Amino acid sequence: MASIYDPYYDDLVKIQQKVLDDIEDIKQDIMQKKGMNPIEHCLSRIKDEASMKEKCLRKHLPINSDSALHKIQDAIGVRIVCAFLDDVYDIRDALLHEKHYDIIREKDYIKNVKPSGYRSLHLIVKVDGYFVEFQLRTISQDTWAALEHHMRYKKDIKGDIKLIESELKRCADELAATDISMQTIRNMIIEEGE
Repeated sequence: MASIYDPYYDDLVKIQQKVLDDIEDIKQDIMQKKGMNPIEHCLSRIKDEASMKEKCLRKHLPINSDSALHKIQDAIGVRIVCAFLDDVYDIRDALLHEKHYDIIREKDYIKNVKPSGYRSLHLIVKVDGYFVEFQLRTISQDTWAALEHHMRYKKDIKGDIKLIESELKRCADELAATDISMQTIRNMIIEEGE
């Protein structure tokens, strides 16, 4: 059976690598200017066949490459995890200034937190005709999202769902407060060194 990405899969791989090379250049540029690595880690993927087909079905789209590459905007996904909030926005600013990126949409769930407590900054960009979704977040935000994801997919929750949701939100808020405190401490250390 043909891939949902046929005959464009090799193009996706090339775009993914181009984006990762751009991120490395951005990282090196920020390190040169600020003396610190702004990226803790970076993960990328091309959405697997099953996930893309399921998303097409969920959105009532035909299961074909046109839907996968032109209607759905996350065939290529990149998650950039930073230690500090300022780094998230430094990376975002650098991505917005990439000349060969066409910025489609930005959603800042750090400043506009989802009701669940989810925090992350999302960018959809078009690179050489293909969509790339960036998720930028701190280590704390990434940890919370990973744990929440594991719990969300547990099928047989028998407890008080409202209490669980409330506790998840409380944890997200506590981690957000820690992010702010860590940024403040970092800023104090930088100021001391000047």
